[in-house]
Order: sequence, then structure tokens, then C-alpha cells
Amino acid sequence: MATPITPREHDFPRWYQDVITQAELADNGPVRGTMVIRPWGYAIWERMQAEMDTRIKEAGADNAYFPLFIPESYLQREAEHVEGFSPELAVVTHGGGKQLEEPIVVRPTSETVINSFFAKWIQSYRDLPLLINQWANVVRWELRPRLFLRTSEFLWQEGHTAHSTADDARQYALRILRDVYVSTMVEVLSIPVLTGHKTARERFAGATRTWTCEGMMGDGKALQMGTSHELGQNFAKAFGIQFSSETGTQEYVWQTSWGASTRLVGAVIMAHGDDSGLRLPPRLAPLEVVVLLVKDGEGTAAAASQIASELRSAGHRVRLDDRVDISFGRRSVDWELKGVPVRVEVGPRDLADGLATVVRRSDRTKQAVALAGVGPEVGSALTESQLSLLEEAQARMQDRTRSVATVDEAVEAVEDGFAVLPWEAVGVDGEARLAGSGVSVRCLQRPDGTLADADDEPGLIAVVAKAY
Repeated sequence: MATPITPREHDFPRWYQDVITQAELADNGPVRGTMVIRPWGYAIWERMQAEMDTRIKEAGADNAYFPLFIPESYLQREAEHVEGFSPELAVVTHGGGKQLEEPIVVRPTSETVINSFFAKWIQSYRDLPLLINQWANVVRWELRPRLFLRTSEFLWQEGHTAHSTADDARQYALRILRDVYVSTMVEVLSIPVLTGHKTARERFAGATRTWTCEGMMGDGKALQMGTSHELGQNFAKAFGIQFSSETGTQEYVWQTSWGASTRLVGAVIMAHGDDSGLRLPPRLAPLEVVVLLVKDGEGTAAAASQIASELRSAGHRVRLDDRVDISFGRRSVDWELKGVPVRVEVGPRDLADGLATVVRRSDRTKQAVALAGVGPEVGSALTESQLSLLEEAQARMQDRTRSVATVDEAVEAVEDGFAVLPWEAVGVDGEARLAGSGVSVRCLQRPDGTLADADDEPGLIAVVAKAY
């Protein structure tokens, strides 16, 4: 049997690592800070990738690919950008046994290399908007690695766009935030998120505005799950990206960039996992249902195979587990660890009564169901599990978010959740004080949760938390 998982209440970080190990999601790579994503972990990422990719394409962006290696001089062109990324850069100085004439940076993000090509591709207003996305790996030299959350190499998508006006760029950045990121996180991952913009201290290096999705994890800490940036004309001017307007004048483009990564796998673990392992929302799960043969003989194998076939025909992602050479207890624990939303257990006793047992991973309830009713029961279980996980996460966020009036009260309140307080009570000085206590302003928003236009907009609130 598997080694017991450390209870979340005893040691949340240890619990997180135990789940990753025992659910066979990932291992540490041979170079510090790298990771090997195992098949089950990668299958979860593929589901996320597919859902986001569909939404990205619906937003009008096309996929492309750009080089992993970037000339160091490219990063020097945008001062704030290179300053922000310098501590995290991995730099190649030798190749083919010789010292390179110019050092090469291993891609930390692709603003610079993509914009060098945007300058070639964009000539006229007719070329705009240019909407590009790429799925790739990036390298940021991480000093305190943690699997999925902070690794020196990780997988992600990064979008880069160019527009003719500042308003068009802003609306597109917000469309990505809303229609790609929030939609995927809430509808697929069943994780509610707060949206708002980052403070000047926290925004992306080289951006004029960073919009963010912030989720609350099971221990009350925040996780930045996706960001969409307005870049203004900073990179356009650095790389000479101009277009001929309809009136014939030469104008600089307005730009956005946006990204979400394998950090989302860590979010799902920490938002939904329990002391028995993962709990996967059905829309995200690589397998929605496992049909588990308890014991061979007395027609059980044929019945289990028939149930699996009928569930597949109904459109579900199904696996038949008929490995009776492995104990039933071991197999059921393994599938529970992996978070498969529904198990259908088929054994001789139930089958003799025309029944099978349906087990929901979300609440671990079991129900004996007539064979003819297995399909409808599984369908209901999947629908209800998707919703119940979201409602559970929403209740946690609501219960653990406290309104406070001062920075000192905020530091105390965030020991197990979020704090919200007027931004005017924080300000730049208060933000520095929070940082000294390991606390950060996760985003700024209006009191009703809607997005604000500027930091100095009256009545803004700051969402404050400890974060991963």
C-alpha cells in the first residue's frame, strides 16, 4: 500500500509534495529546479492546454513558435525589462566548443525576440491587429524551487499582440483575462479567482498595466494563476515597430502580452486536494471514470467491460481497470490518489443483485446502483462534482477573506486567508511594510470586485495575502 500522506493540517507543504509523489505527477529533474512531468501530470496539463488553446483561438490569436535562444543584446533594448529579469537569466557563453561572440539568453519570456519579428511583419494598419500565441518552455533561474509552482524550467503559453490604438490593446488584454483565463479557471479547474491590476511594485517588467487572476489555495495563501499585460508602446519604440496609419502617418503600435503556465497544475492540487490525494474536476480530469473490476469470475469481467463500453459511447473518458493480479484495495487507493472523479466498482456480490457501486471522489460517497442506472448516475455525479468543487472553493475564499482598516491588521488577518482594505490606507509605504512581513498586495480592484482604470481611482481596495 502507498505510504500515508501527511495531513494538510499538520504540514501543508509536505502534504503538497506527498500528493505530487504518490499521485505520480512529477519528479525533481537532475538539475536543481527542473522537473520531470510524469504521464498523469502531463495528461492534466494537456487538458488545461486544450481548454485554453480553444479559447485563445476563439479570441482570434494564431499559434506560432519562436526560438529558445535569444541574443543578449535583444534584452538590453528595453531597460525595465532586462532589469526585471536579470536575476533569473540563464546565459549560454559557449557553443560548439568555442566561446560565443555574443552571449545567448535561454528564453525567460519572448517579448524581445517576438518584437524583433513584429518590426519586420508590420508595415501598415492593414497588418493590425497582429495576434500571436506560442506554447513553449521558458527558463527562469529559481532560487527556491517547488514542483509546478516555481521551477527553473516550466511549460506555458505566451501571447503577444500589436494594435493600432491603446484602447484596442487594453480591450484585448481584458478579453484574454476574462474569456481565456477566468473562463478556464472557473469553468474547467473549478477555482474561483479574484481579478484586478497589479501595483507598480508587482507588475510585469516593461508593462504599463498588469491584470491578474488570483486564487486562494487550501491553506489560505494566494497563487497568481495568470496575467495579461498592457505594454503600451515601450517595446514598440525599443524595437521600432511602426505602421502606416490610414492617414499616412507613421505610428508606433500598442501591445499586450499574457501567459499562464504549469503552475495551474499546482493550483488544482492545492485548491482541491484532500488527505487522500488529488480531487480533479471532471472537465479537467484525463479520465472521468474508472470501471474497477473487484474480482474476476461469475460474469464480472464481461459486466465491467460492458459498463465501460456504454460509458465511452456516452462520451465519457473511461478506463477499465481489470488488473485483478493487483489487490482491489491497492487499485482503489491509487485511483483515489490520482483524483479520478468517479469509480464504478463491479464485484460478484453486487452483480448477483444486478448492481454496481458508484463512488464519487469529491466527497467519497458510495452508492449501489442498478446496472441500467449506472450511466445516468455517473453523468449526474460528474456534473455535481464539477459544481461542488467550485462551490467549496468559493466558500473557502468567502470565509477566509476579512475586511480590515490598517496595514497592521492586514498582516494579522492573512495568517490563514486574504485581507481587503482601502488602497489609500496602504499606499507605496504600506506596501513596503507588508513586504517586510512576507505579505504582498495581490491586486487592486473596486469594492464591487470590478476592474479599475487607474491606481489613483477613488475608493480602490487592495487584496492582500501571503503568496506562493
